[in-house]
Amino acid sequence: MMRVSQTGVLLLLSSAAALGQSLTLEQAVKNASDRYPATRVSAEQLSAAAAAINLARTAYLPRVDFLSQVNRATRNNMFGMTLPQATLPGISGPPLPENDMTSVFGSITGFTVTWEPFDFGSRQANVRYAEAGRRLAETGVTRTRFEVATAAADAFLTVAAADQTAIAAQAGVERARVLTEIVQAQVRAQLRPGADASRARAELALAENQLIRAQSAIEVAKANLTQFVGGDPTQISVQTGPLLNLPDQGAGAVSVTPSHPVLLQQRSLVEQIQANEQILQRLYYPRFYLQGSNYARGTGALADGSTLGGVNGLGPNIYNWGVGLSVTFPLLDLPSIRSRQEIERHRERAESARYDQFQQDLTAAVAGARANLDGARRVALNTPIQLEAARATEQQMTARYEAGLGTLLEVAEAQRLVTQAEIDDALARLGVWRALLQAAVAQGNLDPFLDQAGK
Repeated sequence: MMRVSQTGVLLLLSSAAALGQSLTLEQAVKNASDRYPATRVSAEQLSAAAAAINLARTAYLPRVDFLSQVNRATRNNMFGMTLPQATLPGISGPPLPENDMTSVFGSITGFTVTWEPFDFGSRQANVRYAEAGRRLAETGVTRTRFEVATAAADAFLTVAAADQTAIAAQAGVERARVLTEIVQAQVRAQLRPGADASRARAELALAENQLIRAQSAIEVAKANLTQFVGGDPTQISVQTGPLLNLPDQGAGAVSVTPSHPVLLQQRSLVEQIQANEQILQRLYYPRFYLQGSNYARGTGALADGSTLGGVNGLGPNIYNWGVGLSVTFPLLDLPSIRSRQEIERHRERAESARYDQFQQDLTAAVAGARANLDGARRVALNTPIQLEAARATEQQMTARYEAGLGTLLEVAEAQRLVTQAEIDDALARLGVWRALLQAAVAQGNLDPFLDQAGK
């Protein structure tokens, strides 16, 4: 009867899978890695970092500024200096003896080319910093995909465990129902007291409550899984495949590799800080600019104070050009640059220490994964013995009860032991796979685990 019940539940699950979305472990991991929003966020950050490299490379190009302007204004001028500012407009030409509110047209057009012929490696340092930012973004994408894939795999195993618990609970309900029928027959034949019938119905209700809780756990587990893979939780099912069997003995964690996504991202962060230090090392250098300008101006005013009138000045009538080399040097920036360098050195040391911390934590995680995997395998090898003994006990207690030699409490206890043993046996094998997942996470590579689960 138990085998028939389990088969029926499996058929129901298969029918539901045919109507909805049925996923293997590998499909769940792939869908989560491709579709989860956090992955897309990391991918866009990578694209932005790649664009930052192109932006840094534009510093090698010359700068060309073009200006064209038409105005009408007075022409009163005076001797004297104004410090550099961006508020008051400038007026060229000799000062007039008195203020005159007569206005004239003026125009200007021209362009200036500025190019930095050499920079002592400053632009290259900025490019290297941008490239380090791209590598950091790439490792961020890798880490995000890895963490999302891990979460999806864990959610998949949780759904599989909930399914197996429900199957065992359903078998427990069937056993309790059969026992209820046996007891009622015994009571009707006046071979057992009526209290046994009441207790049998209570045991059936208890088994049904356990099934209800197991079915609720399935829905919760599916909701958690669809958080990563998308879709309707009520229409999703999992294909356990080899997950209900023990994996090969040799599968498991070996050691932490430098290619672990966490370590890769942290090392990229250290490299980016080092690249920023190279930029700071080149800030206290002179900057050389080769400049050339070609421009023309037009005005309706003459040097003697008279005006030409009409539309004179709307077009340029005086032309000039010039070339030169400008040098700038930040004389008083050295203290601030040194302070910034000191900040970056401390940041580099802090992130390097964090890298060592991550490596140490992952090494401990590998050791813990080995211990968990060993324990899970030993439990999985022992649960079949537990299940076989529980089934034999249940059969014996049932036979003793029907023969009038045992009590209903003994049968009920034996049936509960069988149900728990069936759950423990199924979850023990899934526990080995979960321990393998933990080992793969500690190693930083899910591929061997997925290959093993896909066989």
